[in-house]
Amino acid sequence: MKLNEKMPELANATEWVNQEVTRDELIGVRPTLIHFWAISCHICKKAMPELNKFRDQYKQQLNVVGVHMPRSENDLDIEIVKLIAKDYGMTQPIYIDNEHRLADAFENMYVPSYYLFDENGRLRHMQTGGSGLHLLEKQLHLILKEMKEISSFYKS
Repeated sequence: MKLNEKMPELANATEWVNQEVTRDELIGVRPTLIHFWAISCHICKKAMPELNKFRDQYKQQLNVVGVHMPRSENDLDIEIVKLIAKDYGMTQPIYIDNEHRLADAFENMYVPSYYLFDENGRLRHMQTGGSGLHLLEKQLHLILKEMKEISSFYKS
């Protein structure tokens, strides 16, 4: 995906874990973080506590959706995905993408990958790897600041 492109539809999941959401439910109120991960990805598992902390810190200001993108045949067992998601405290909606439909729509090839969309569903930041969420947090603050400025403008 390129910056400023619209968020793809979250359709055709193999299955949803925790809760199913649609793009329309995510757009319009607050920014959305979509993160791709896999049960066989050590970096993903190592980054999960930091991601959960980030999710909880911004729960009133940010939607978070996980996408399980299998990297091998061993990643296709949905029951194992559910167990690992539970073990790692993943309470956010999780789109299981066993056929890589959403990964293809995002043109995503890597896990972990993070896509940050503004409240209008436009891609504002993308990063891959387990290098931490500080850049992502910085971009989120910029989006939230813009939202506050626009809100203040319309209230005056």
